Amino acid sequence: MGQRKKILVVDDERDIVKGLMIRLQGAGYDVVTAFDGAQGVFMAHKEKPDLIILDIRMPAGNGFSVAQRLKRSINTFTIPVIFLTGSPEKNAEEKAMAMGARFYIKKPYDPEELLDAIKRALDEEPDPSLKLEDID
Repeated sequence: MGQRKKILVVDDERDIVKGLMIRLQGAGYDVVTAFDGAQGVFMAHKEKPDLIILDIRMPAGNGFSVAQRLKRSINTFTIPVIFLTGSPEKNAEEKAMAMGARFYIKKPYDPEELLDAIKRALDEEPDPSLKLEDID
């Protein structure tokens, strides 16, 4: 059996994080968590997850700034990101996709849709033409 994939969940809503953790562990993933933007960046570097699920509206760095910081680091720029958010911000989905998010899912979310997005994001190979310096 292959090694279990590790997912980092970054969200300031502890109930959401707990629910995601239970669901993802039940689906066979290892889960690590962070509750704000700064902690999310730290945990991404420390844990080297296979995928990051990221909220937009959080203290200590919103999801967009976290994604930008991760894309600028040689250690984390290839990690796929799925935004899972209830953000009412206009154009948030377009902004997320322009930043390289694999998927943008709105809360409240459909658990099957999320699990399918995770599987698809983990199965995709990173774009070999994408280089660190290509990312603003």
